[in-house]
Amino acid sequence: MNASRRQFLAAAGVGLAGLAGCTAPEGEPSVAGLDNPEDQPFARLYEAVSPSVVRLRVYDAGGVRGEGSGWLYDDDVLVTNDHVVDLADTVRAQFANGEWVTAELLGTDPYSDLAALSVDPPVEAEPLPLLAEQPPVGTRVAAVGAPLGLEGSLTTGVVSGQNRTISSVRNFTISGAVQTDAAVNPGNSGGPLLTLGGDVAGVITQAGGENIGFAVSAALTERVIPELIENGQYEHSYLGVRILPVTPLLAEANDLEAARGVYLAAVPAGSPADGTLRGGAETVIVEGSPQPTGGDVIVALDDTPIATTGQLGTYLALETSPGDTISVTVIRDGEERTLDVTLGTRPDPR
Repeated sequence: MNASRRQFLAAAGVGLAGLAGCTAPEGEPSVAGLDNPEDQPFARLYEAVSPSVVRLRVYDAGGVRGEGSGWLYDDDVLVTNDHVVDLADTVRAQFANGEWVTAELLGTDPYSDLAALSVDPPVEAEPLPLLAEQPPVGTRVAAVGAPLGLEGSLTTGVVSGQNRTISSVRNFTISGAVQTDAAVNPGNSGGPLLTLGGDVAGVITQAGGENIGFAVSAALTERVIPELIENGQYEHSYLGVRILPVTPLLAEANDLEAARGVYLAAVPAGSPADGTLRGGAETVIVEGSPQPTGGDVIVALDDTPIATTGQLGTYLALETSPGDTISVTVIRDGEERTLDVTLGTRPDPR
């Protein structure tokens, strides 16, 4: 975001501060700033960012096959969801000035549900910056896009959860997602989830239920999109194990001191972890429920504590690359040990 846009958004805070010492003229309503544009931070946000958000229309041989949203990541690059442009023959983008332009697909990544498109934007459209860190729960945010094909729409809410592990529209696991209660509907997919400062906190990917929507994190977007622009694809790290969360019953079955870590249900032959890590081989009954036993329990990667399956996925997604050798700390047969595993590349799902 350039200086003028940041100054524009920052001015909202100055205007709000100025209202504190104001009184209404005699005979006028006493609610200061009710219709004052300086007291409308979302209106100011929308005015600043809307030229950079697009409605996407996707065509195949049979005509229009779907719509979605996108936003300007670089001077001539749009970001959207993989599932929005999957199998598209032609993609057209409509900017806020009403102009339609044809977008060229640069690359897609089904695992993160992200895609990059080349486009010739109008001069008033400026790239939107990615947020450096996940915003705290309670941070005010806005989803801008084209829900149900209604271009130029804005819905508001807050960040209602961090580091969520979700299943994508195509049933791939995405770690580190941002949860929001801003209304998200079909057509919002690929649009930005924005802070009041105009930074992209995530890329809207789906609605999870009433008052629950999810966005691919800015951190994962920052890793994936440059690779899509340069190479057309992104290679994800691959440990090659089947995992389960450590529940209290599973912990009891495996004589663990606490219900934390990630249980290895299986280590398939030929996977990067094969021959180093160990999967479960037996089952016992605990309180009437069958529980796997004998598998390693991952409790740390490179000395970073791992307490949940989400933390495991987030670390692999954001801190590692294929070919890296990482230290994996596990509990095996009641003892803690650290083993080295060289990560592979997640297989192409297609």
